[in-house]
Amino acid sequence: MAKVKLAQIAIARSGDKGDRSDLGLFAPAGPHIDEVYAVLEREVTAERVKALFGDFVLGEVTRYAAPNVHGLKFVMEQALGGGGPRSLRADNLGKALGGALLRLEVEVPDELLAKLGPRPAPPRDPYASAAWAVR
Repeated sequence: MAKVKLAQIAIARSGDKGDRSDLGLFAPAGPHIDEVYAVLEREVTAERVKALFGDFVLGEVTRYAAPNVHGLKFVMEQALGGGGPRSLRADNLGKALGGALLRLEVEVPDELLAKLGPRPAPPRDPYASAAWAVR
């Protein structure tokens, strides 16, 4: 077993409504989607998500399984400092929390990591060498 960040094996989407954040965690499409989903189900619990966010989430964290889309949904109550204009946080929106979830370390079988291979690099910035680009 190897410890890796979720970003290496999963993708996330997130949003917010009031003082509630909603995180979706998915196994990416591919030949090993079922194996990756099994790791997510085993490793990513509501308790671990709550511990990851610590004092940022004052309320309950509830996990919902969505096996038909190889995903897990987490609803975090009292997660946004009151929500919207009530929060004193610089970035109070739940949309930023999906990226934070991908930092959670999980144990993945070595055989599965070998099958998955390295995560593709993000695309190169097409404007990086443009004369007008601000550097």
